[in-house]
Amino acid sequence: MENEILKKALYKRYIEPTKKKKEQYIGVEIEMPIVNLSKKAVDFSVVHNVAYTFIRHFGFNITGRDDEGEIYSATEPVSGDILSFDCSYNNLELSFGKEKNLHNIYHRFTEYYKFLQSKFSLHNYTLTGMGINPHRIYNNNVPIPNGRYRMLFHHLHSYKKYTHLPMYFHSYPEYGTFSSASQVQLDVSYNSLPMFLNTFSKLEPIKALLFSNSVMLDKNEDIMCCRDMFWENSTHGINPHNIGMYNYEFSSVEEVVSYIESSSVYCLERDDKYINFPPTELRIFFDKPHITGEYYDNGEYKTAEFSPRLEDIQYLRTFKFVDLTFRGTAEFRSICTQPIRDSLCTAAFHLGLADKLVELSELLEDDRILYHRGYNAGELRKLFIRHDLPELADPDDIYSLARKITDLSYDGLKSRHLGEEIYLAPLYERIERKTNPAKHMLELRNSGKDMRDIILEYADM
Repeated sequence: MENEILKKALYKRYIEPTKKKKEQYIGVEIEMPIVNLSKKAVDFSVVHNVAYTFIRHFGFNITGRDDEGEIYSATEPVSGDILSFDCSYNNLELSFGKEKNLHNIYHRFTEYYKFLQSKFSLHNYTLTGMGINPHRIYNNNVPIPNGRYRMLFHHLHSYKKYTHLPMYFHSYPEYGTFSSASQVQLDVSYNSLPMFLNTFSKLEPIKALLFSNSVMLDKNEDIMCCRDMFWENSTHGINPHNIGMYNYEFSSVEEVVSYIESSSVYCLERDDKYINFPPTELRIFFDKPHITGEYYDNGEYKTAEFSPRLEDIQYLRTFKFVDLTFRGTAEFRSICTQPIRDSLCTAAFHLGLADKLVELSELLEDDRILYHRGYNAGELRKLFIRHDLPELADPDDIYSLARKITDLSYDGLKSRHLGEEIYLAPLYERIERKTNPAKHMLELRNSGKDMRDIILEYADM
């Protein structure tokens, strides 16, 4: 395929939507681990019953059933809110239809969450606000039995095939069944696209400082945000342009398109079947006359050969920390699920800063606390997801910078005249105490507090 044809197709899919004039909408997705407080595996029949009761109570329409007939997604027809399970029935997700006002999302989240908790508590279960399921070692960490998640599970478990690659693979290919995120989508403008991606990428070390909340208990407790490792050191990270940081300063929209073109595709659908194949850079993928992959069929994997089609770009799935989508939005993917009472601080932080993009860009460009000291944003992110701060800067200076950035977000929210700045309160508390949810959880446990009580504290609304 001619390179220009691919570029035009990617431009149409990812860039054209950013040209449409639109009001600022907010998309929020909150994943939450389901915890059996009896320290036994989550019984999926309990989960299915709670989901069905929720759907019936709130008038959601069923939109997805797995291969065994169980519900894995449902949508509220007016708001567009979605109840779903991400990768596994151990991980419940609430996604909210696009909104202009964070308060609307908060009120619906509160209503949904309290209802779900009331039903789960009957079985000594709870949802909680932790990025790693604290009872993952007791659970059946298996995927939802449908084409998409079976494909994903198979892809992640194929890491042992790549012994020829000069990279380290962790041994948790099932991580999607026990890790939870808090994701935000914001509309992004064509005119500010390079600045938007550059600026928010530089923000990632500070986000690690404030939001980290995924610790592998009794494993490597020095890492406060294991999410980064899970993606980067899995088959998703075979092509580093599919995950994590950009570590590239975009000077034009054309360079953004070139970056997307350099990412890899690893699955697609033919005849209603998902086919896995080794991650292949788009430029190479479309130059191949045939590609061989594997598909699931009645309990076993079989070989399939197919020819690439231009429309296969719809199967490109990247996991960048700031991911440009085909909806004309940027999706922020690097933040762990937060303690439940703090759930909206993630969306508020990004929303306020999006309105102060120029000021944020200038602040980070002029910064000498983190930047201009020999480290790029990706290297700094790796330093700041650890328990102990790096010695490159004084902690007071680092938290002073975090406060300035949070103040910018506050000002951006304040200018919206909706009172949404109240959702930043947890961040100011973390800055004052020089902590984040992961560190706080470890402090509580190390002080002798029972893990059950900590789980319930992080579940409290």
